[in-house]
Amino acid sequence: MSSPAAVEDEDTVMTSVPPRTPASLLGRIREPADFRTFSREQLEELAAEVRREMIDCVSVTGGHLGAGLGVVELTVALHAVFDTPRDRLIWDVGHQAYPHKILTGRRERMLTLRQGGGLSGFTRRAESEYDPFGTGHSSTSISAGLGMAVARDLKGEDWNVVAVIGDGAMSAGMAYEAMNNAGSMNSRLVVILNDNDMSIAPPVGAMSAYLSRLLSSQPYRSIRHFAKDLAAMLPPPLERAARRAEEYARGFVSGGGTLFEELGFYYVGPIDGHNFDHLLPVLRNVRDSSEDRPVLIHVVTQKGRGYTPAEEAADKYHGVGKFDVVTGIQAKPKANAPSYTSVFARGLIAEAAVDPRIVAITAAMPAGTGLDRFAERFPARCFDVGIAEQHAVTFAAGLACEGFKPFCALYSSFLQRAYDQVVHDVCLQKLPVRFAIDRAGLVGADGATHAGTFDLAFLGCVPEIVLMAPADEAELMHAVATAAAIDDRPSAFRYPRGEGVGVELPARGSVLEIGTGRVVRSGERAAILSLGTRLAECLAAAENLAAAGLSVTVADARFMKPLDAALVLRLAAEHEVLVTVEEGSIGGFGSHVLHLLAERGALDRGRLKVRSLVLPDRFIEHDTPRAQYDEAGLNAPQIAATVRTLLGCL
Repeated sequence: MSSPAAVEDEDTVMTSVPPRTPASLLGRIREPADFRTFSREQLEELAAEVRREMIDCVSVTGGHLGAGLGVVELTVALHAVFDTPRDRLIWDVGHQAYPHKILTGRRERMLTLRQGGGLSGFTRRAESEYDPFGTGHSSTSISAGLGMAVARDLKGEDWNVVAVIGDGAMSAGMAYEAMNNAGSMNSRLVVILNDNDMSIAPPVGAMSAYLSRLLSSQPYRSIRHFAKDLAAMLPPPLERAARRAEEYARGFVSGGGTLFEELGFYYVGPIDGHNFDHLLPVLRNVRDSSEDRPVLIHVVTQKGRGYTPAEEAADKYHGVGKFDVVTGIQAKPKANAPSYTSVFARGLIAEAAVDPRIVAITAAMPAGTGLDRFAERFPARCFDVGIAEQHAVTFAAGLACEGFKPFCALYSSFLQRAYDQVVHDVCLQKLPVRFAIDRAGLVGADGATHAGTFDLAFLGCVPEIVLMAPADEAELMHAVATAAAIDDRPSAFRYPRGEGVGVELPARGSVLEIGTGRVVRSGERAAILSLGTRLAECLAAAENLAAAGLSVTVADARFMKPLDAALVLRLAAEHEVLVTVEEGSIGGFGSHVLHLLAERGALDRGRLKVRSLVLPDRFIEHDTPRAQYDEAGLNAPQIAATVRTLLGCL
């Protein structure tokens, strides 16, 4: 999971690709085989054209910019040296892969990037044979690559597996679990560490490049192998001394890599990821090696390379909306209301100002979760643990053990990676960790990999947790205050990406009565019970039905757990129809309501008609949020149509 920051959704969709003048080299290329005979000078020219192409495309579509600009030369070199797609090339995380898409037959579709029916913003197996593995979340490439390498060996075939892992993704434990496994096996696997902002490498220059070429060459590796065999014949004390001397010498000349060597990898680097004189010979040496063991190539790149605004503010150009290529100024649609993320930050800051025990935790997403604002106000009380959601949750549990009030802010889809920790380390021990679940529901351009589809279902079945879903910005402020006040058990509240509905915000939220919902519109024939921010669509549906003479009650559950049983049973008793609405999968809120009704005998009379409107049992691909919710059947027209059908008023 990289866990990458999602860019803002666009409400307009590019339906056709404007004509563009073919570049001198890029216009001749349909697949990587077309440039494998290019000279180094031609590859440099090709890289420059790819960089310009990427900037032009993303300026129109929005998307992830900085990481892709940083790997242009690396992408060109990899496809020039390796026989893709026969050789498997895995990008981790997938938002580095825009140059890869341009070079692998998708150039003419780049202006459909992240739009309905267009290219995904990540690698996707269904999109191209050049995408052997989908990588919307980070730190999975080495595991997947090792699986492919072992499968190749079991089949007796001969091709390469290359995993390009961003340095942020290397902070996740899964990457080290995979390296530990790979290092114990005799399978040929190439891992490229794209080091673009960790500053873990010493200066990269001519000497470093020479040593990397030397260390990756077959003669050196053969000599080293011979030396190890020779050392093994020595008496144990001399053998240990010889091995220590060899490891020390390699560490001295290679500039590091001891950790990777200890994990069983042959380390090469660091090398300049923008210099073909450095990249090409090392990649060829590794490709041509006959040694069956994993290799790690440490490549140093610059995020945003070749575009001055992105070079100077890499964090701001990680994910961008549309922008002016000349000035770099991003086109931000005028907001009608603050985003839910910013409201969460506001609410948490208000609570932390009066309670010094409140601390905040994020997993490499301070800006994406709004905790950058919290960190400005309370720097000593905000913790970014890197792409390590499992650690984030158990770290929060430890803080809770000692009387602090941790708020663990994660995207819904990233919280999935820490489910065991939520169950075992938090809920089983009844520790008051507060989960702020951002990007709940559908997320627009980032598509299925980042959709917050399952959290209601997978949290709702866990004992001891209080589970809230605020309906608007003010309710989110109240949810933050309520979570801060819950000291005897864990709690969670979920909220979507994007803007709120524009309600007035309090200076500080109010503590809600646990497990109590509210009726926001009274009617007679049907009841719509909403959980979360579909409430506005439910109210719009009620207006539509009222215009047709159908009187409808609309209620906001506020809590899924504990469920307001009295409210649910009253709605069931007083109406012919009860429709539940939620931004989550089957197994969530609607399932809990139906279970309650069945358990209490409310369905036995046979008069009540009940339906649960949930996200459909399929992955919904990238599009505008409105189009996604239309497809899901969770906008006002579909809600109203369901009520009409149940009332027999078609």
